[in-house]
Amino acid sequence: MSLRSPSKALAAALLVTLAACSRETRHEDQPAIGTAAIAGSPDTIYPGNASPPSLNPRAANYVGNAPAIAKGQQLFGSMNCGGCHGHGGGGMGPALMDSKWRYGGRIDQIAASISEGRPNGMPSWRSKLTQDQIWQLAAYVRSLAGLEDKDAVAARTDSMSNTPPQTQMTPQQPTPADSDQK
Repeated sequence: MSLRSPSKALAAALLVTLAACSRETRHEDQPAIGTAAIAGSPDTIYPGNASPPSLNPRAANYVGNAPAIAKGQQLFGSMNCGGCHGHGGGGMGPALMDSKWRYGGRIDQIAASISEGRPNGMPSWRSKLTQDQIWQLAAYVRSLAGLEDKDAVAARTDSMSNTPPQTQMTPQQPTPADSDQK
């Protein structure tokens, strides 16, 4: 019986100790003090609630330009973009074949992402590629999501593939990554 009293006393002491502890209350649904809640994704937020800037005039040279898209496809392979983006389907980097665009789906926004890089993984290619190459890559990346005219994209890739040709893809309008649309 002497063994039962110390264990009862220890259990009672443990219960008293646990009852005296108070857990902190977390309010995860509220923004941190001193920060404003972000309403929208980076491609829909502009300083001073301004309207989006006009399309870069250089974009007209690459949108729907089959030779630029083909050169971008070669660069996509040779610069190992598929290593992170999984040949457009996603991997470490985001998927490029869907309609969700975290930093904008316009060709100039894609070119800016390639040139300047993005937080948490996308490196800046500004010092490694020419501006022409960056815009060619942006044109090809747009075509992966079916945003280019079917007569501008290649009917087949230069390598073996088990996916349908880009000319058979259904075009999808780009949506901000934080929208509820699917």
